[in-house]
Amino acid sequence: SVLQMELEALRSIYEGDLCFRELSPVSFQYRIGESGDPKAFLIEVSWPETYPQTAPVISMDAFFNNTISSAIKQSILDKLKVEVEANLGTAMTYTLFEYAKDNKELFMENQPVNTVTSVSNSIAIGTPDVPTSKKKDKKEQLSKTQKRKLADKTDNKGELPRGWNWVDVIK
Repeated sequence: SVLQMELEALRSIYEGDLCFRELSPVSFQYRIGESGDPKAFLIEVSWPETYPQTAPVISMDAFFNNTISSAIKQSILDKLKVEVEANLGTAMTYTLFEYAKDNKELFMENQPVNTVTSVSNSIAIGTPDVPTSKKKDKKEQLSKTQKRKLADKTDNKGELPRGWNWVDVIK
């Protein structure tokens, strides 16, 4: 059957590809992006009995996608549906996976990366920086001994004697 042929084609194309998973002979997952890539996502394609005359079921419900906003999932699915309609009647699972790979950046351009860090950053920016500025002032105030040492180094006009910072090369 057409399905059997497509199944065998997918198996041979993606053999050894760690991104590809055959969940069942009519259901496949493909991870778009490296593991650890904050913009990676998983597409699941399932074939109804009448596929490829009817559209495959494309899902992004995998737990892997739980950090992706539903709006972005929906926009990815919408773009994939356009591809599906353009390819109806043909074996298209490979086409869909490749299309998603080619357009990964586009699909995920509005996905905020690591929402957690951006939240903590904004908190840090929002905190009043009173305590830190106080510390800085303290550092700049010299103790009496430090002032004396400075006064010793300089002549009374506050200018350093000629050669005070010369390196003794003659040794």
